[in-house]
Amino acid sequence: MPFFRTDHWRSAILHEPLTELLEQKNWDGVSVTLLPDEGDHRFLADPFGMWHGDLLYVFAEAFDYRSAKGVIDVLIYDQQFVLQRRHQALEKPWHLSYPFVFKHEGVFYMLPEASGSGRLTLYRATNFPLGWESVPEFDFPAAAVDATPFFMHGQWWLFWNPPGTKEERQSVLALSTAPSLYGPWTDRGIIHRDRAGARPGGTPCVTRSGVVLPVQDCRGTYGKNIRLLHIDGLERGEVRVTPQEHLNIPSTLKHAYPDGMHTLSASGDVTLVDVKRIGYGPRRDLMNFRRRFLKR
Repeated sequence: MPFFRTDHWRSAILHEPLTELLEQKNWDGVSVTLLPDEGDHRFLADPFGMWHGDLLYVFAEAFDYRSAKGVIDVLIYDQQFVLQRRHQALEKPWHLSYPFVFKHEGVFYMLPEASGSGRLTLYRATNFPLGWESVPEFDFPAAAVDATPFFMHGQWWLFWNPPGTKEERQSVLALSTAPSLYGPWTDRGIIHRDRAGARPGGTPCVTRSGVVLPVQDCRGTYGKNIRLLHIDGLERGEVRVTPQEHLNIPSTLKHAYPDGMHTLSASGDVTLVDVKRIGYGPRRDLMNFRRRFLKR
């Protein structure tokens, strides 16, 4: 991130299913519930949700610029979208973000971004939503960034971003497939290159036009916007990617957070999103200096 510039993210619940939102050109009339404001140089981003019983469990990256390391928190909402409880769900020595949560064959799973660990780790719930254990049978051959799983046509598809240079992390989309969630995984190579939209940014979904994958537009600034990719040919194993439109930040959010949107995830009858504003000043850089040089 450039000096004297800081990304401040805010997550929100949009009160419409993702498939219906993608049929609309304008989201300005959609009702919104904001997740908590974390205060000074802290934020919640990368929200993914799961309804269980009558409660909505929102998993998100909780980040503090003082430590420059994310952990995964879970925020629990009732059916009126009143926050009931909040807990830390997962913490590791390395940075965690993008907590892609899903349910398969009655079991809850989480596949967070953890490339700082040098590998991609799948977690299985032992006591949802707070108890998680790594799945040793899951053996993915790369430290995939923002790995996004999707089951269709009898097999698993994993869209992911190679952990290479900054340019590669923001402009390259790779694909792997497997007959089961645990693998073995076969690398299908790079299927798309485009800084205007390649890094995964949310839940793949099936629309009337086919499979749509939200990705990040990283031109000029990380997470500038969400773009949609239309993916077809999965049933034939001949994947073709067609870039679609960029999405507009709802006006109810854009007033305060006009500078980015980089996660769009489905959770039943609601959709989760994060948006950002860019702040200017030296405070983040001073925090980095103190962390790196004054606490040794």
